Amino acid sequence: MNIQQLEYILAVDQYRHFAKAAEHCHVTQPTLSMMIQKLEDELDTKIFDRSMQPVTPTPSGRKIIEQAQVVLRETGRIQEIAKEERHSLKGEFRLAILPTIAPYLLPRFFQQLRKKHSELDIRILEMKTAETMLALQSGEIDAAIIANQPVEAVFKGEVLFYEQFFVYIAENESIFPKETIKTADISDENLWLLDEGHCFRDQLMRFCQMEKVKVRQAAYQLGSLETFMRMVESRNGITFIPELATLQLSGEQKKLVRPFAIPRPCREIVWVTRKDFVRHSVGQLITESIRSAVPKTTLSLQPGHKVV
Repeated sequence: MNIQQLEYILAVDQYRHFAKAAEHCHVTQPTLSMMIQKLEDELDTKIFDRSMQPVTPTPSGRKIIEQAQVVLRETGRIQEIAKEERHSLKGEFRLAILPTIAPYLLPRFFQQLRKKHSELDIRILEMKTAETMLALQSGEIDAAIIANQPVEAVFKGEVLFYEQFFVYIAENESIFPKETIKTADISDENLWLLDEGHCFRDQLMRFCQMEKVKVRQAAYQLGSLETFMRMVESRNGITFIPELATLQLSGEQKKLVRPFAIPRPCREIVWVTRKDFVRHSVGQLITESIRSAVPKTTLSLQPGHKVV
């Protein structure tokens, strides 16, 4: 048994197809099939049921695959420890970011970081919070940027910055003339909100004390912040946007932005890793790049702001 064989069975499990798994592993299909067959012969156990389409792990094979994931994750940690001892900034680093953060944060630092450290291959994945935490726990990603502190004991969270929420209001809405918006001013029937599963939605619904959003949520599922902003700009309703999004707006668009009345809601943008995370040199490089790229006022919780 060797590491390569374990990588091959994980590839087959992922693609459920020997040819696609071989392509992923950059070997020929006969080579991959032969190596897996040797492992099965050594273990005297069939890992995959080849009579099924797509290829399916056997019950014993599923247990072997799960243990192979553990072995490869720990093997990867040995390599990470060696890189960290050399303070290496080379290699692949997988970073998950929430879809409500990525479009506004990444343009502020990512390209500059890549140019300055071209030897560091940062892979960005956009994920909702729940799937992000599962991927982090399983080792599919190295770190995450989310909008709340992790509650699970296996994770460690570090606040990067605080981001205020704003209201984005169509010109024909009755509350448009107001300079600041109270939660009581907002009608859920005129409100565009993200679908369930986004912490952005959950945080604002709690702050506004809304138990449910009815009409527009039923009419438009799987929307994005950018879509809802375009709806507001076409004189259609109200939505919420994060502070970094306001920095990308034109002069005309900024006329639609209103702050909340005090206490103003904000969210913590948090860098999250597993507690056994070892690539601290890369982590420090990325977090320092982010803090240098956001407004200095966001680096601390401002008076009159409330984390929701």
